[in-house]
Amino acid sequence: MTRYVIVGGGILGLAVAHRLRADRPRDTVTVLEKESGWAAHQTGHNSGVIHAGVYYRPGSLKATLCRAGSASMVRFCAEQGLPYEVCGKLVIATEPAELSRLHALHERAVGNGLPVTLVDPIEAAEYEPHVAAVAALRVASTGIVDFGAVCRRLAELLAGSGAELRLRTRVTGIQARPGELVVRTDAGDVTGDVLVNCAGLHADRLARLAGIYPPARIVPFRGEYYELVPQRRELVRGLIYPVPDPQFPFLGVHLTRMVDQTVHAGPNAVLATAREGYSWRRFDRRDVWEQVGYSGLWALARRHYRYGLTEVARSLSRRRFAASLARLVPELTEADIVPAGAGVRAQAVRPDGTLLDDFLIVEADRQVHVLNAPSPAATSSFEIARHIVDRLPVDR
Repeated sequence: MTRYVIVGGGILGLAVAHRLRADRPRDTVTVLEKESGWAAHQTGHNSGVIHAGVYYRPGSLKATLCRAGSASMVRFCAEQGLPYEVCGKLVIATEPAELSRLHALHERAVGNGLPVTLVDPIEAAEYEPHVAAVAALRVASTGIVDFGAVCRRLAELLAGSGAELRLRTRVTGIQARPGELVVRTDAGDVTGDVLVNCAGLHADRLARLAGIYPPARIVPFRGEYYELVPQRRELVRGLIYPVPDPQFPFLGVHLTRMVDQTVHAGPNAVLATAREGYSWRRFDRRDVWEQVGYSGLWALARRHYRYGLTEVARSLSRRRFAASLARLVPELTEADIVPAGAGVRAQAVRPDGTLLDDFLIVEADRQVHVLNAPSPAATSSFEIARHIVDRLPVDR
């Protein structure tokens, strides 16, 4: 019997535990989560999109695991009776200068084997009557879901299968002993044979506790959301995205009809002043000190400071945020949106300032550390879990 200890109660940690219980029922599985509930951070604060895999380099982990993960997520929700919808989305070019990037995105999507179609303005209006598009990419397999509900269901299934689920349990240290690992927490020690680190915003710190020095460091970016007022929700039928800038992993401010029929707008991307900094008021001295002392952040800032200043300005001005949305749907105004919370993206940045554009999973003796798993990690979670479990040792 092998004892697996998973740190992190977001969708990825719970999906790994679920896969272990399915594939290795003789073994024990313990999930440690420092918060009082599941999906408290990245999973519970995202836009709820089941991504198709349009944006990712063919052959990358993101491309292969997202496409498979999208199908796995839809299948799980259907089997478990969870709300979801495969509604498709439009990626729209609002001016001729964006057409070359739209066509490049189409080629990438085709390279990833996805059902996509380039459409003209009249065809785009058949899907979204209120958009302003000179052309658009229709992505049929994009969907929407409540990832928090998925996590709650996973926790129920895990509890029923005999997994040990520990909330309010913060990891404070990791010690390797001959033949076993001791995970020290503020609620007592947990002994196991294999550690899986799915700690998200704190994954690199946890790796260092285990003696692993990652090739990149987590830099937190806050994404702020607005919501359309109820009387303007009819302006958006499904999902409307801009053509992304390939220099950045962020997809730009977009519009998403959620499973509860609200319409969210966002997110932007600003550097957060805490790893769990969901507003400008949240400031963590340790987090900021680490960022300021990291060469990768300064290199990133030098390369992209204009982009960063634009995002900060949009964060501080509802008028600017609304203007970004009006590029997609011209009828939207500042009066049509109200604040709707924020999320924080755990983005791995190399010391030279480059942003990791793929999942980063580092393996060591009896340890696996997921060190970069931003979007589309929620979509891909069941397939990332399969990818990890297939590489874990079976016997002690």
